[in-house]
Amino acid sequence: MIPRYLVDVALDELPVIEKDVIVIGAGIAGLFTAIRASEHHSVLIITKKSLLDSNTRYAQGGIAAVISDEDSPAYHRQDTLIAGAGLCDDEAVDVLVNEGPHGVRSLVRMGTQFDLENGEFALTKEGAHSQRRILHANGDATGFEIVRALSKKAVANPAIEVWDDHFAIDLVTQNGECCGVLVQKPDGQRVFVKGNATVLCSGGSGQLFRYTTNPEVATGDGIAMAYRAGALIRDVEFIQFHPTALCYPGAPRFLISEAVRGEGAVLRNIRGERFMERYHPQLELAPRDVVARAIVNEIEETNSTFVYLDVTHESEEMVKHRFPTIYGVCLQYGLDLATDWIPVAPAAHYMMGGVKTDLNGETSIPRLFACGEVSSTGVHGANRLASNSLSEAIVFGRRIVRRIGGMKPLTIRPEVRYKKERSGFPTQAVVEKRLKLQKIMVRYAGLQREATGLAKGLSELERQKPFFASVLTKREEFEFANLLTGAMLTTQAALVREESRGAHYRKDFPKRDDLLWRKHSVLHREAGVTEESFENV
Repeated sequence: MIPRYLVDVALDELPVIEKDVIVIGAGIAGLFTAIRASEHHSVLIITKKSLLDSNTRYAQGGIAAVISDEDSPAYHRQDTLIAGAGLCDDEAVDVLVNEGPHGVRSLVRMGTQFDLENGEFALTKEGAHSQRRILHANGDATGFEIVRALSKKAVANPAIEVWDDHFAIDLVTQNGECCGVLVQKPDGQRVFVKGNATVLCSGGSGQLFRYTTNPEVATGDGIAMAYRAGALIRDVEFIQFHPTALCYPGAPRFLISEAVRGEGAVLRNIRGERFMERYHPQLELAPRDVVARAIVNEIEETNSTFVYLDVTHESEEMVKHRFPTIYGVCLQYGLDLATDWIPVAPAAHYMMGGVKTDLNGETSIPRLFACGEVSSTGVHGANRLASNSLSEAIVFGRRIVRRIGGMKPLTIRPEVRYKKERSGFPTQAVVEKRLKLQKIMVRYAGLQREATGLAKGLSELERQKPFFASVLTKREEFEFANLLTGAMLTTQAALVREESRGAHYRKDFPKRDDLLWRKHSVLHREAGVTEESFENV
């Protein structure tokens, strides 16, 4: 079994710092929640790198909310449910589509400057959306603009303390309640931060895979910490691979936004043939999982490593104005978005599952909350609708703060002592172990899966379990322990779900099976893998 704590703990020997609210992570979920919580509470933001390092920063497309008179929450709800392939929670989706516009207005009040046209929000349309409802900033740098505005506001706020370069190792629990977090400082010293409420905003798990649009920091820390603490982890087999990441020698797997296809770009195989009509009536704007699998099929059939994204029929002026960031990055590698076909391939992008929460963002452990990609609110189901992630973070961030406001202060002083027999320091370089794990995940638990490969992958991952008995002292060692935990959870859940639905595709069970599988997979440290049916589908 995965140990309860990654390191030996003796709380009575550690310095203690007390805060009302502890926020772990600094993307849109962490910053927004911290700013709202600071109105009535003292807040600590813990980030393992800096305020500007998160998945939010790389979000290009925008944020989905019902702003236009031609749109309605009912349309947004329908689009979200269709994309979610039968696994969305109705109530959670209702919360998102009805409270999203209010959240956008909050972002504007906090200083976010969305693009305008004739004094109104400039709205665009993305794959699987029936209406124009995506707000964007600086063309294709929405995430960066949101993080810029929110981090500026957070840093200037006297009620918010920010700890950069600090690593949250484990959540501390007593009598089934979360009391705070064990943190390692940059100098290696450890402290216990006690809090009335702890909010996981630590982002996703893209680094489980060799090719990902996520930054280096996306190592699934929050899901692993919550699992060790005894929280319920739900639907982690559903990992969305973004269909179009730049695939070019020497270049990172840079995300080329869905909005490029929303503005008319087409996909061509290496023979130059447009192929999406063979796969889906919505062509390039089909749901992401369909487009990603279609691209993989074309790559395999043409014996290549990529397909092309072609937006050359649009004017150079329009391309530069609408996609300045993408245009600039492509140009760095000698590719001109306006005149060249851009080589792209799928890359791991977003985890639909995560730590299970209720409609107020509270997990199965009292006083522990989860917000953003680390959470499983029920909004995304088996496949996230484009640009719903940023709106989910602000909508549920607001609800978390409201719930915290109604809680009684934590009165107990936890007395935790945990010691494990340890086998010395890790012997193999962590960077090698991480690469091996990523290759296992790409090979056996990637876009297309089947039982034999998943079982083989799980068995190879389990051979790495002795790592948990090592003496861990460095950030990269904690990250690897968290990645290994996440990889095993994802592979187990994928092996159990014997059907194909949304972003989970099994070659040995290629059909969706609503009779048997219209339910969630749930993992718990002691109970193992269980299933959770729900009535309101």
